[in-house]
Amino acid sequence: MISPEILPLVIFIARVVETSLETIRMIYITRGHQYLAAGIGVVKVAIWLLSTGLVLTNLQNIAGIVAYIAGYGVGTIIGMELENRISIGSVVVRVISRGDPASFMEKAASMGFGITRLEGSGYYDSAVVVLLMVLPRVELPRLLAVIHDDFPDLLFTVEDVRKASESGRIYYGKSSGWISRFFGW
Repeated sequence: MISPEILPLVIFIARVVETSLETIRMIYITRGHQYLAAGIGVVKVAIWLLSTGLVLTNLQNIAGIVAYIAGYGVGTIIGMELENRISIGSVVVRVISRGDPASFMEKAASMGFGITRLEGSGYYDSAVVVLLMVLPRVELPRLLAVIHDDFPDLLFTVEDVRKASESGRIYYGKSSGWISRFFGW
């Protein structure tokens, strides 16, 4: 039996962990990692059952109910932050330039990023260059820092890659940690 004074803390911690796991699980589902998502889901449901049961059997403990609700919000934020730190998978970065992007291409290539250049035209600009890059998510902050600091006029978008060919090399720079080494980047 948990004392009424400690109960809200137990409920809050359980709810934070459960919601964080749910956030990560949903992200893995959208990226096609079904077995990882299923494993996380089993743990998440066990914690949910515990925390919800504690609230329902102690409805007179208002602090426990507030802890349950607050744990959901904090858990969502923590789950998103954890997912950003894990940085599993790849992203496509699309850069659109009105001018000659040669200096950006040189900088990005020197950092190990492969680039595909497409010539195009826009409705308001007669000529634009579209650059496509597929890179490990773990490397995205480095690329975005260069774009923001050195090339702020470039328009860019970032999309997650759900499935990709496993035969092509997408990153030519140094690996930046155990995740990169594990996945062969």
